[in-house]
Amino acid sequence: MKPAYEYVDFGERCSVRIYNRRLPKIPFEWHHHPEYELTLTMNSQGKRYIGDSVTVYGDDDLVLVPPDMPHTWASNRSIEPSSAQVAIVIWFDGAWVRRFADLCPEYADLRNLLRRAACGLAFESGAGTRMREQLDRLLSANARERLSAVLDVLVWLSDLPAAQLASPSAFDARVGAPSGYEPEQLNRVLALIDTQFAQPLPLATLANAAGLSERSLTRHFAQHLGESVGQYIARVRIGHACRMLTDTQLPVSVVAARSGFSNVSNFNRQFKATRALTPVAYRQQFTGAKRAEEATHSLDERSPSLEARRTTAGRRKYHV
Repeated sequence: MKPAYEYVDFGERCSVRIYNRRLPKIPFEWHHHPEYELTLTMNSQGKRYIGDSVTVYGDDDLVLVPPDMPHTWASNRSIEPSSAQVAIVIWFDGAWVRRFADLCPEYADLRNLLRRAACGLAFESGAGTRMREQLDRLLSANARERLSAVLDVLVWLSDLPAAQLASPSAFDARVGAPSGYEPEQLNRVLALIDTQFAQPLPLATLANAAGLSERSLTRHFAQHLGESVGQYIARVRIGHACRMLTDTQLPVSVVAARSGFSNVSNFNRQFKATRALTPVAYRQQFTGAKRAEEATHSLDERSPSLEARRTTAGRRKYHV
C-alpha cells in the first residue's frame, strides 16, 4: 500500500505549524511528508503505524516522526467516550532546526534529538502527560509564544529516554543513509549496507570498505549505533521486507529472497522475533486496517489530515 503525500502549509513567514485535531475517532490514513512531526495523542487508544513499526498505544502517546517516514494512528474508541480524541501535531523543518542549533549554542542539543529520531521515537511513559502542561503556550493566540513553546519542548525531549520505532531504511532509503554525524569510515559502511543488503555481507568485506580492522568496525558500530554489525544488517533487511509486504502482493518467498534471506524458514523466524508477527500477519495488519477504514467512509469524503493547500471548514489551525 503506497503512502499518500501530505502537503503541510506553514503559511507566510512561518517556522512551525501546530494543529489541534479533534475527532470522534482517528482514521487509518497512511501518509508521509518531508517535515518532522511531533504528535501528542490524548483520550485515544488503538494502533500506531510508524514505518514498519506497528504498536498498540494509549493515552498521552508522544512520538516524533522523521521526514518522509510513512505513518498513521488508527483508533475507533475514545478512552472517555463522551469526549473527542485529540492529537496535537507539530510540524517543523529539520534544516531550520539544525541552522538554529548552529547559531544558538543554547539549543545545540536539538541536533542530537534529530539524530536520534532517524527511525522515529516513542518517548517514555509520562512524557506526554508532562507535555500537556505546555498546551496553553502551544495553542496560544500569540505566534511567538507558540514558537517559544515548541523550542522548549524540543530541547526538553533532547535528553528524554525514548524507544526507536522503525528499522533503518524502512520505506525510505534516506532514513538509513549516512547521517553526516558518524565518522566517514562508518558512513561508507552504512551506505554499502543500504545498497547491498540483499547480498551476503561478511564482516571482512565491510571492514575492508571502511579501511578498518574487523575489531575496529565492530567497536564503531557499538559506539555510534548501539548494536552489532549483524544486528544492524538484520534490521535493514527486515525493514525492506516490511516495505515489500505493505507495498506489494509478492509471495513471502520472493520478499524473503529480495530482502537478503537465504530461505523462507529463516526469514519467518527472524521476522517474528523482530515484529512479534509472521510476515503474513504483518501484511494483514495494514490491509485489514485500510479496508475497515474504507468501509466507514463515503466516496466523496476527503481525509481531513491529507488535504493539499486547502483548509477544511471547522478545522482549528495555528501558524507560527
